[in-house]
Amino acid sequence: MDEDSVRQTDPAVADALDGERNRQEDTLAMIASENHVSEAVLEAQGSTLTNIYAEGYPGKRYYAGCEYADDVEQLAIDRAKELWGADHVNVQPHSGSQANMGVYLAVLEPGDKILSLDLTHGGHLSHGHPANFAGQIYEVEQYEVDAETGYLDYEGLAETAAEFEPDMIVSGYSAYPREVEWERIQDVADGADAYHLADIAHITGLVAAGVHSSPVGVADFVTGSTHKTIRAGRGGVIMCDDEYADDIDSAVFPGMQGGPLMHNIAGKAVGFGEALDADFEEYAQQTVDNAAALADRLQEHGLELVSGGTDNHLVLIDLRPSHPDTPGKDVEEALEDAGIVLNANTVPGETRSAFNPSGIRAGTPGLTTRGFDEDACREVADLIYEVVDAPDDEGVIAEVSERVDELTDEYPLYDD
Repeated sequence: MDEDSVRQTDPAVADALDGERNRQEDTLAMIASENHVSEAVLEAQGSTLTNIYAEGYPGKRYYAGCEYADDVEQLAIDRAKELWGADHVNVQPHSGSQANMGVYLAVLEPGDKILSLDLTHGGHLSHGHPANFAGQIYEVEQYEVDAETGYLDYEGLAETAAEFEPDMIVSGYSAYPREVEWERIQDVADGADAYHLADIAHITGLVAAGVHSSPVGVADFVTGSTHKTIRAGRGGVIMCDDEYADDIDSAVFPGMQGGPLMHNIAGKAVGFGEALDADFEEYAQQTVDNAAALADRLQEHGLELVSGGTDNHLVLIDLRPSHPDTPGKDVEEALEDAGIVLNANTVPGETRSAFNPSGIRAGTPGLTTRGFDEDACREVADLIYEVVDAPDDEGVIAEVSERVDELTDEYPLYDD
C-alpha cells in the first residue's frame, strides 16, 4: 500500500500509519469485532469518492456529479440483496450503531419501549444502554441469558415481554457464542405485537455464507456492520421488507445523517463482491471451525467458557472459576504485551466493574483471514493459556511473544 504522498505531506501521520500497519502485521488480531480487509477494499475506501457529496439515493440526489456514486451505491445494494436475500437494503449508515438508530427512528417514537439483552450478558450499547442514545430516548427493559447454561433464556424473554409490552424486541448480540433461534424471538415479538430488530453486526459474514441461520425474512428489520466477519470495510447496513423501505430510507437520510460516506460505500461494494465468491463460504466455515478448535483447547487447559463452547466466531472466557484473582483487564494487557490482541469482557453474573471485568473475549475472523487453520488456532489457545496462567511473568510474556513473531511471519497479512 503506497503512502508516499502522505509521507511527503505529513510525516507525522505517515509515521502513525506505518506504525499501525506494522502493529497489525506483527500481532494476532483476536478482537471478535475486528478483521482485515483486502487491499482492494482499502483502495476503494481511500478513493476519490471521498471528495463528493451525494445526499439522497441513486437516481435521486440533491447534488450534481453523482453518476459514478450512483453506480457504486447500486452495486453495493444489489450485492447485499444477493448475499442476504433481502428485499430492501440501505447501505448508507456509517456504522452498525447508526443502522440501529435508523431502524428506531423509522418506526418508534420517543418514549417507546425496547426489550433487549443486558450488556453484561452479551448485548450491545446501541440496544438500549443508558449511556447510549437508545437508552436516553426510549424506555428500555432487558432480558438475560441463563446464568447456569450461558444460553439465551427464551422462556424468560417471553415472560418479560408479556409483562413489559415492548414496542420493539432486539435480538443479535456482541458477545454471545451460540447460534440464535430467530424464529423463537419472532414468535415472542408477534405475541407482544412488537417489531423485531435482529442485529447481526458480528455474524454478517457467517449469515451471508450460510454457516449461521439467517434472520432475513424472519425479523422485521436486520442490521449489521460491514467490517467484522464480512470484511467489507467500516460501515453499517439495514435490511427489511419492501413495506418498510421508504420509512427506513427517510430515517437514514435526512433523518439521522446528511451526505453518505461514498468512499466507505465503495469499500462495501468491493467487499460484498468478494463475499459472493465461492471461496468466501470456505473462509466463513473455517472461521467457525477455528473458533471451535480454539474453544476446545482452552477448555482442555481448564478455562471455563460461557455456554461451554461456541457455534460462531467467538469464545467468551469466564476467568473466575480457574483464576478468581485475575481480572480480565490484566489478562488483556499481558496478552497485548505478548502480541495477542483481544479484549476484556463482562460475563453473565458479572461481579466486577465493566472497566475491569471477569472475562475475556476472543474471535477468529482476523486469524482466519491470515490463513490460520484449526491446528494453528489450537497453538494460539496454548499461548493464551500460558499468559492467563502467569500474566505477571515477564519470562512467559517474552516466550509467547517470540512464538507470536514466528506465527505472524508464517502467516503474513499483506504483501509488501
